[in-house]
Amino acid sequence: MVEHTYAATQAVVTLDVPIPQVIWGWMITLNMWAKSIGTGVVLIGAYLLARHNKSTNDSVRKNMPIISFVFLNIFLLFTLLDLHQPLRMINIFLHPNWSSAITVGAWMATVFTGIMFILSLISVKKYILKKECNLTEYYDTLLKIAVILSIPVTLYTATIMGEATARELWQTPTELAQMMLAALLCGSGIFLLIGRGYEYEAKRDLAIILGLSAFFSLLIYMGEYYFGHMKAEEASATIAFIREGGIYNNLFWTGQVLAFILPMFLVYISLKSKSSSLLTLASISAIVGLFIAKHVWLIIPQLLPLS
Repeated sequence: MVEHTYAATQAVVTLDVPIPQVIWGWMITLNMWAKSIGTGVVLIGAYLLARHNKSTNDSVRKNMPIISFVFLNIFLLFTLLDLHQPLRMINIFLHPNWSSAITVGAWMATVFTGIMFILSLISVKKYILKKECNLTEYYDTLLKIAVILSIPVTLYTATIMGEATARELWQTPTELAQMMLAALLCGSGIFLLIGRGYEYEAKRDLAIILGLSAFFSLLIYMGEYYFGHMKAEEASATIAFIREGGIYNNLFWTGQVLAFILPMFLVYISLKSKSSSLLTLASISAIVGLFIAKHVWLIIPQLLPLS
């Protein structure tokens, strides 16, 4: 029902109906988590090829595109499944609106996934089937394009979250930082899990990236959770309720400990003792914990009913 109109803008204001339930659930968490892995392995893989090419070359070139392609498809699949009208997704490509972050992100993610598909084919044929591949000479060129695309692909979700109405906990600048840190956390964790044969210097660099990503992620979360000023009283009350022992408080701290605090502690000990097993544990904890941390951060603002 129309409440009133604005003649100057032709805008129509209607009486809003509250939406009490959580709209973005585990599917959105899964696609953000999978995207962090899909883009993170490309960023960290490119770093390893540039810095530790001799000890990691074939391993990175073989595993990086396949892992990225698998997790990018998980990201795209669950993004599509979460849509109420998934077939309408085709309109993003047939009738693109380039002022929309969703449209730009979808195009970049599609191109990025296509590049990783080609790199995966090269990897399978050359490194797994041990056959000559005519496209091998294009690997490095395609990888450079993929590295460039991986940055906006992992960041554009932050813009979408920042545009969400009445979600003060999701601020675009902090979400941009969290998305990039999540990608670095996952990328370094994945290579620590699959790169047991890497030289110590490569493992040390991966451990440092993992530890620093965990540290700065924790710093941002704590800043937002405890010191972030909410303009709306309802939002402040919601955060205070959770912080003081309300629903999701235990899950929030479980995610923080597993994703950031424990990995930082394990990385520090491993760098002192040069223990690879501790790095394996830190990587598993970080990757699993990140899913929990992302999920709680997604759910908390939605506890405040929207209209």
